[in-house]
Amino acid sequence: PSTPNPTPIPSSPAPFPPVARGVAQRAERFAASSRTPLCGACNSVIRGPFLVALGRSWHPEEFNCHYCHVSLADVSFVEEQNNVYCENCYEEFFAPTCARCNTKIMGEVMHALRQTWHTTCFVCAACGKAFGNSLFHMEDGEPYCEKDYIALFSTKCHGCDFPVEAGDKFIEALGHTWHDTCFVCAVCHVNLEGQPFYSKKDKPLCKKHAHAINV
Repeated sequence: PSTPNPTPIPSSPAPFPPVARGVAQRAERFAASSRTPLCGACNSVIRGPFLVALGRSWHPEEFNCHYCHVSLADVSFVEEQNNVYCENCYEEFFAPTCARCNTKIMGEVMHALRQTWHTTCFVCAACGKAFGNSLFHMEDGEPYCEKDYIALFSTKCHGCDFPVEAGDKFIEALGHTWHDTCFVCAVCHVNLEGQPFYSKKDKPLCKKHAHAINV
């Protein structure tokens, strides 16, 4: 008789939720009025036209890129580490690189497999659908969604012919793979997990039915 050993399949990894980083914004222009806000840059009263951005007011001439000093009054800007940058400077110095397309990521960043990705680039290698926050499986260095991974790579149980999925306990016996609950005596259906068993016509049998004729 032989004794099977159940082995758990590890669960799939999951990407971290997308992080909104490098999102471009635009300042709003306001004409001079009786309102006299304080400038977010110089902290002095603004008595003429002003900009509103990041919840503060600014002299138009003082709302500039922290690195290249280009005016951000009428162009998009990105906030990073409590400073504002033009899109070109942000992309050069701060934007992460996508692991698939190798271009800079502006906006939402997906973190998975210790790398950064565009949310539209981190997709199933088979169907091309984005994972979002769903679980995925790796095969030959490529990620696959649950459905395609099972269809392409999963092992089927010799007892029920359904896939042995992630998290299922399984048994290797008689040259096949079985769910632990499917490895039963072909005659009386008693579970044989961890028990000595016999085989006939590629079917497991308990000790009581080891010599059964009709199997």
